[in-house]
Amino acid sequence: MNRNQYLTKLIIPPSFPDMVPVDDDVALAASPAAAAILTALVTAGPQSRVSLARKLGLSSAAVTKAARPLIDAGYLAELGATERTGPGAGRPASPLTVHPDREFFVGVKLTGDELIGVVCDLTAQIRAVAHRTLASQAVDDVLTEIAAITGDLLDGAPDYRSRTRRLGLAVSGDVDRETGHVRYSPFLHWHDVALAKLAAAATGLQVTVENDVKALTTAEHWFGEGAGADSFALVTVGSGIGCGLVVNGRPVSGSHGVAGEIGHLSVDATGPACHCGSRGCVEAIAGTEPIVAAARAAAGRTDLSISDAVELARSGDPAVVTVFARAGEAIGLAIAAVANLVGPARIVVSGEGLAAYDLFEPHIRAGFERQAFGAAADCPLSIRPLPFEEWARGAAAVSIQSRLVPLG
Repeated sequence: MNRNQYLTKLIIPPSFPDMVPVDDDVALAASPAAAAILTALVTAGPQSRVSLARKLGLSSAAVTKAARPLIDAGYLAELGATERTGPGAGRPASPLTVHPDREFFVGVKLTGDELIGVVCDLTAQIRAVAHRTLASQAVDDVLTEIAAITGDLLDGAPDYRSRTRRLGLAVSGDVDRETGHVRYSPFLHWHDVALAKLAAAATGLQVTVENDVKALTTAEHWFGEGAGADSFALVTVGSGIGCGLVVNGRPVSGSHGVAGEIGHLSVDATGPACHCGSRGCVEAIAGTEPIVAAARAAAGRTDLSISDAVELARSGDPAVVTVFARAGEAIGLAIAAVANLVGPARIVVSGEGLAAYDLFEPHIRAGFERQAFGAAADCPLSIRPLPFEEWARGAAAVSIQSRLVPLG
């Protein structure tokens, strides 16, 4: 099977012909309480009305009133009654739960040479996966492939297309989520591309665009390692070095949308030049291409790949070991800066670069422990390798979030 036709169907959902169309927003627009209830159930699972009322600061009557349109529209269902125990126990409770197949979302991760796409349900569970190779990085060519992979995914089951109207795109670089503009993407070599508008025209779907690291952070915050955490940081290691931040339960983007760009912290003023125009940036030392370039120079081999560099380092080549050591130290210093400035409850380290994590780890931890101030050094580092399908899931998670908690 051609790679561009590759499609893995994980779950075929049942059909619900009696449901109203997904473009009927009456249920969610009924009140802010309705959106808050659905968000709480999407991110935290089934809960009783009493629990929801306590969590959201509402009365039980208000929860019941706001939930009724969501039940009628098929977004929520009532589970079987459970007995209450303890002093003052009333009638049995019937917890509310999300109907995950009520609406589907497409998420696509863009890399320099490939698109990775997923269909997710309302709780961000992946239902289908597809890959398409990019023939070029030209905007028109990429848009053609975005439309094609979206079609591949939505035609994978009869229910997907009828209940999908939103597409999330995750792109490396400087992205304005509010406008859907890609201001700069180094790996696609894009400048000022109105991606949301163009992709909406190409697919007929409502489109959200987010920086790929921030998208992955959204997925981890709502559905993964960061669920329930008031503050955490996600650091990614690979072609670039990225960081997503959550503070006081909310993602941090900053006034210009570039908060968390630890890849462009300078840790060596005399270090190598970075594509951003500065010198000694973490990304210029610890990104995949800089590691390959440094390993080639150290080994005297111009044909060296990242796999070759890893193999040489694991075999004990001292010059190449030093390259990975320097990269790990730079990453550790950057993570320490995050811990010092933000004080997250935990830090998750992920990215495709973790395939060589054994070469980085002692140097990441040494750099972190040396630079972290006081109790910040106690912040736990959680290593969580995630495939690109999870980054695509992050794009879908941003789309889900935009559906439930619109910007502004």
